[in-house]
Amino acid sequence: MINRIAILSCLFLIHALLSSPARSQADQIGDFPPFIPNDLMTTPFGPAFADIVLVPPNFLPCKGGPFALCYYSGPDSGDPPLPCVITEDGNFANCKCFEFAYGKYFVDINAILDKEIYLETVAKCGVEGSMCQETNQAPVCESINRGEFIPGAASISAFSFECIPEQGIGLTNCPQALYAGCMTAPCIKTDEEGIVDCLCPTFDGQYQVGLDNQTCDIGPDLVWSAAFNPNQAGMTFPSPPGCIPDAPENAGGCPLLTRDIIPPPPADVDCEEVCQEYSDCQNGMGIELGFTCDATLCSSTCEDRGLVAEACSGLENCEVSEIIKLEDEVGCSCCASQICGCTADAKTDNEVFNLNEKQRDRGITPQCDLNGTLCGEKSSSGGGGCSLASAGAPLSVPLYLLLPLFILMRMVKKIKAR
Repeated sequence: MINRIAILSCLFLIHALLSSPARSQADQIGDFPPFIPNDLMTTPFGPAFADIVLVPPNFLPCKGGPFALCYYSGPDSGDPPLPCVITEDGNFANCKCFEFAYGKYFVDINAILDKEIYLETVAKCGVEGSMCQETNQAPVCESINRGEFIPGAASISAFSFECIPEQGIGLTNCPQALYAGCMTAPCIKTDEEGIVDCLCPTFDGQYQVGLDNQTCDIGPDLVWSAAFNPNQAGMTFPSPPGCIPDAPENAGGCPLLTRDIIPPPPADVDCEEVCQEYSDCQNGMGIELGFTCDATLCSSTCEDRGLVAEACSGLENCEVSEIIKLEDEVGCSCCASQICGCTADAKTDNEVFNLNEKQRDRGITPQCDLNGTLCGEKSSSGGGGCSLASAGAPLSVPLYLLLPLFILMRMVKKIKAR
């Protein structure tokens, strides 16, 4: 069976190489990095930038970042407005999109815009992606997380469930027209926190908008960020078989642990390795990012992207495969440290405490208040290395200073005795 799949994959790739339409390199457009969109006919319905979805395994699960979410982009209305403005040559659209520093995201294997990474991913995962349905198993995930997918991009566009509670999800069928294929497009920072500009190739064809009851024609200079599934009632977003760790629970995400109920770790998970991954992943200030991210990520909303960035940035560069494995197998969110009994150091505990306070100030109920975990602890020194005693507190002198003083007093006493 495996040999048959390999043969079919090779035949498909040969067909794709021979039948792919010409697509010129993107010249420097504004501050976007120049790149050559993959023009292979990754499906019979169009090239990579057509964003075609045929079967559920087309969506490859990844975890890391940073990544952008252009699923809701197109019109210049909305809260916030996320317009997709067509470039002068009509080959691209400049789309405003949400940006996330870290989280669970999905890549459509048919829409990988880097040709080399596409071929590498298909070679490992199969044409449909069915052999890479474990998180970060696909080569494209590692390329995005390492910041190597399109050099010069601040983030790469993908799909995420993060904003469904606020923005919704659905499907509107549209007739043939120009639309933006934003999957794996390069994105750059803007002056607005949590919003990036993404340079999405355009394609002329039938498409589906990812929301219900939408107007297909949104103006002469604007296009929807969209995709196309030719199957009847076909969806253009992932439909994983189980819950999704770290995604919003009301959008198919796995739940947090229940208060005072900690399940045992799976037999094939090494808790010592899990705790080592938490301990090893630190930012420049020595904060253990796995703990701060867990305390923030799974209770945040689509509007709290800046706070998630504060808590999670840098985690995408760390080895966290055993943590991901545990949460996937147990089916829970932000839970690995509790199940394995991993403990944060004092500096990290103080940062977790501060992040929980920031969530409360924003009207968010932190995980600490939901199930009594990842509460952190306020440092008496505020996280600094030295501190002064509060007014009225007894003077405290370190032992290493008392010992020489004690010896000196003994010497003086002996001299006097003579």
